[in-house]
Amino acid sequence: MHELSIATTLVNSLLDFMQEEAAQNKLVEVHVTVGKLRAISIEQLVYSYRILTKGTLLNGSKLIVDENPATLHCSNCDFKDKFELVDDSFHFQLPTLSCPSCGASLNIEGGDELVISRVRMHGHPGRNAATRQFSI
Repeated sequence: MHELSIATTLVNSLLDFMQEEAAQNKLVEVHVTVGKLRAISIEQLVYSYRILTKGTLLNGSKLIVDENPATLHCSNCDFKDKFELVDDSFHFQLPTLSCPSCGASLNIEGGDELVISRVRMHGHPGRNAATRQFSI
């Protein structure tokens, strides 16, 4: 269950951000992009986030996770296609893939990222009540 350790790192990063940059604001939403090759259970990540944020500055904020698929690309003939894992046995090492058009080796692009893409905040009551968005 590596989702708990990922959520812990995420929460710690956001708490640092809140203390340094946004002390007068309330975090409402956190948008995270996760590559499908990461083999992360989105449900477990959201659950872990919710548990870890209780009683913190992040309490009540919502974690929104967008999955990003991997793309296969052939640098020889410019073939491109989405890459979907159908077998979990490739969790640690992917096989060498050949282009269906020309037979050259395919490159896998993307699908392995895990980034905070955006946060949404509300201003402190009495100050700036407008919703603001930040990129991290």
